[in-house]
Amino acid sequence: MAAPADELIAKYEAVIGLEVHVQLGTRTKIFCGCPVVFGAAANTNVCPVCLGMPGALPVLNGAAVEMAVKAALGLKCRVNPASRFARKNYFYPDLPKGYQISQYDEPLAEHGELEITLEGGERKRIGVTRVHMEDDAGKSIHDGFRDSDQYTYVDLNRAGTPLIEIVSEPDMRSAEEAYAYLTALKEVMQYLNVSECDMEKGQLRCDANVSVRPRGEEKLGTKAEIKNLNSFRFARMAIEYEIGRQVGLIEGGEKVEQETRLYNADTGMTVGMRSKEHAHDYRYFPEPDLTPVRVGGDWLEGIRRAMPELPAEKRKRFIESYGLREYDAQVLTADRGLSEYFEKTAEAAGGEGNAARLAANWVMGDLMAALKGAGIEAAPVKAERLGELVAMIAKGEISGKMAKEIFARMAETGDGARAVMEREGLKQISDAGALEKIVDEVLAASPKQVEQYRSGKTTVMGFLVGQVMKATKGQANPGAVNEVLKAKLG
Repeated sequence: MAAPADELIAKYEAVIGLEVHVQLGTRTKIFCGCPVVFGAAANTNVCPVCLGMPGALPVLNGAAVEMAVKAALGLKCRVNPASRFARKNYFYPDLPKGYQISQYDEPLAEHGELEITLEGGERKRIGVTRVHMEDDAGKSIHDGFRDSDQYTYVDLNRAGTPLIEIVSEPDMRSAEEAYAYLTALKEVMQYLNVSECDMEKGQLRCDANVSVRPRGEEKLGTKAEIKNLNSFRFARMAIEYEIGRQVGLIEGGEKVEQETRLYNADTGMTVGMRSKEHAHDYRYFPEPDLTPVRVGGDWLEGIRRAMPELPAEKRKRFIESYGLREYDAQVLTADRGLSEYFEKTAEAAGGEGNAARLAANWVMGDLMAALKGAGIEAAPVKAERLGELVAMIAKGEISGKMAKEIFARMAETGDGARAVMEREGLKQISDAGALEKIVDEVLAASPKQVEQYRSGKTTVMGFLVGQVMKATKGQANPGAVNEVLKAKLG
């Protein structure tokens, strides 16, 4: 179906809600002691509990509950003092129990929110309906084997992996807002060390509920759910396509059907999968083998006190305390490790004002270039040593060009900035007396430019400064050179 024109789409408002599954970063599964390891040989990390053997009883992993509570608090949810597991019944080959242990009418946490930042700096709060815990299913493998045209293979290593499902309110109005929400959600989970959120390993998966309605209309349209979006980019593309598809149907006099759809990345289209199921289709009932989860008192307060500063709070503090631009603060807080590296660098450089802004530029510029896409843990220069280098620039001891040379030597040797400077003889020449002799030689070798300057063509000052810098191999302080030249030229 051809996409409708932009002006036609503009007549409608999209209503988008996201359901995000986040794999908790525990070492073992949620109801048994099997290890959670990505890439292990198929069906090796399994036991009678996660295989659904008769008589095998689940035992709740306390570390998974603590991580889930952290996630809920990070999303400003109210953690319920008691929550209950339920059985979500459905048949699929990779679900050996015949049901998923989830939470239904008594979830772990509810009524939260997440602030997102859109292009242009606009902020918006997206409501979080609930956060609940559940176990993952196994994995059906449909290709990769010689007889994949006849058989589907099942790997149950993932069965029983602990998940939280984070359900948003339908507060998003565009694919851009959905992308920003997913980005902010991932940042919070990573800051809390709740999950690595590696989408290639299935640690973060997203379903999108999308509907459209004429602008100004209060009544919600019929929604379609797009399942298993495995990248933020594909999520944005799928939502954009689905908005256009639904507008095209309505404008063509057809009805939007409530259904589950899949996104085909090759065609850029969503395709129908099945009619949308309802809660009663799963025949939820309380899990009889698990007692209610009780979270409160000293345990809850202990988790709350141990919470780190979250991205939005840190971004605001960086702007207020260090005088950073909004964009710079956004980049530096996108990753917890990077934000901590910058802060150590800024403190070592002087802690505020120009030194802090200079530290931000160096971290986002030369350091990121040296990392070549690797994580901050691979930084070739320690934060405190980069801060020492930035402080030397701020004090005028070295020029920016010299600093780049020193930084390269620091990355190679692991030495401190001052040690490299002294060993390589890269100290900036700022003393007027030391510069006078060099300036005299440059003026004597440039009579034409001297005459031009004295006759009013002051732009030749740049040429003369350049000659002095060349004679000193870039070690002269440009400001001091200007002062000496002006004095000599009258």
